[in-house]
Amino acid sequence: MDFNDTPEEAAFRKEARAFLEKHLKPKGSERASRDRANMLEKAKAWQKTKAENKFAQITWPKEWGGRGGTAMQNVIWGQEESKFDAPTGPFAIGLGMCVPTVIAFGSDEHKERYVQKALMGEEIWCQLFSEPSAGSDVAGLKTRAVKDGDDWVINGQKVWTSGAHYSDYGILLVRTDPKVPKHKGLTMFIVDMKQPGVEVRPIHQASGGREFNEVYFTDVRIPDKDRLGDVGAGWKVALVTLMNERLAVGGSPGPDWAEIMEYARDHGSLSDQAFREKLADWYVAAQGYKLTKFRTQTALSRGQTPGPENSIGKIITANHLQDICNSAIEMQDHFGIINETDRMPGDAIFQQSFMWAPGLRIAGGTDEILKNIIAERVLGLPQDVRVDKDKPFDELKSG
Repeated sequence: MDFNDTPEEAAFRKEARAFLEKHLKPKGSERASRDRANMLEKAKAWQKTKAENKFAQITWPKEWGGRGGTAMQNVIWGQEESKFDAPTGPFAIGLGMCVPTVIAFGSDEHKERYVQKALMGEEIWCQLFSEPSAGSDVAGLKTRAVKDGDDWVINGQKVWTSGAHYSDYGILLVRTDPKVPKHKGLTMFIVDMKQPGVEVRPIHQASGGREFNEVYFTDVRIPDKDRLGDVGAGWKVALVTLMNERLAVGGSPGPDWAEIMEYARDHGSLSDQAFREKLADWYVAAQGYKLTKFRTQTALSRGQTPGPENSIGKIITANHLQDICNSAIEMQDHFGIINETDRMPGDAIFQQSFMWAPGLRIAGGTDEILKNIIAERVLGLPQDVRVDKDKPFDELKSG
C-alpha cells in the first residue's frame, strides 16, 4: 500500500489533530498527567467530549452515535490520540471489546439500552472470561448457568477481570451444558455488575495498582432476554471479542526503545557495547512490528478483516516492555529498587511498567496460546494433540 495519507485521510488527520490540541496536553508534558487520582472522572469527561464531537468511535454507525468513518480513519485517530495525555483506560475494554460484541450479537433492545450510554461515558463495561481453574484455556471454564423459568441462575468465579470494581455491566461467558465437548456448551450473557450476588474483590498487584479483580457469582439471576447469541454458541461470540482484544492490546503503551535510549544517553550508558547490542535488537523488532501493522492497515484499507496475525503484536510488545524495563532498572543499579514517582527519572515509569508487564503477557491470551495460534493459523503448521477435543466436558479430568 501507499503509506502516505490520501487527500481525504490527510484532511481527517488535520481535523483530528486540531481537536486534540484544543482539548488535551501532549503526552508527558506535565507530571499531573500520570496522577491516577480522579482518573475515572477525567476519563468519563474525555469520553463525553469525544462522543459529542463524533470522535468517540470512528467506525461505529451514525445511528449508534459513531462517526460512520472508515477503518483507516480509525487508525489515524488512534495514531494522533496516542500522542496526547488522553485518559482512555477505563473505556478500552468496554468500547473496544464488549459493546462491539453487543452490537454484533445483541437484540435491538440491547443496542437501544446500552450502546449510547457506553459511548457517552455514562456506563463502563468489563469482560468476564478467565477463571482460576481454566488457566490459559478459556473454553475450560466452570462457572455454571442453569435455566430456571425465564431466567438463568449463575454460580462460579472469574479472575483477572480488569476494571470490574468500577464497571456497571459486563459480558459473561458461562457453561450451560456440561454434557457436550467444552467448546459447544458455552453461552454469553450481559450481566449487571451492581446486582445482588455479584461480589468484586480487587487483587493487590506488585506494582501497587489494583486494576484486576476476582469476581464471585452466587445465585445471580440473568433473564434469558439478556443472552448474546444462541444457547451453546458462546464460543463463537467469545472469538469475536477475543480477536478485538488481541488487536487492541497489541499496541499497548509503555517505554519503548526510543525512551530507554534517551535515558541511557542521559545516564551515560550509551557507550556500553552490551547495551548497544540490545538497543539494536529492540529497534529491529520494533521496525518489524511497524511493518506488520502496515500489513494490517493494508487489509483495513481494502475492506478486509485483520486475522490471527495480530497476535504477533501482542507477543512482541509485551515481551519487549518487560525486557526494556528490566534493563533500565539494572542500569539504575541500587536506585532501581525505588518505585516512587516523585523521586525517580521519568516518574519511575520503568519501575511501574516492569511490575505491570507480566500481566500484559497474560491478558488477551498467554504467550504460549498466541504462539500456538500463529503456528497453526498463520504459518499453517500441524495442530497440537488435543485429547479432549470431542469428549463431553463433565468427563474431562480437572483440578
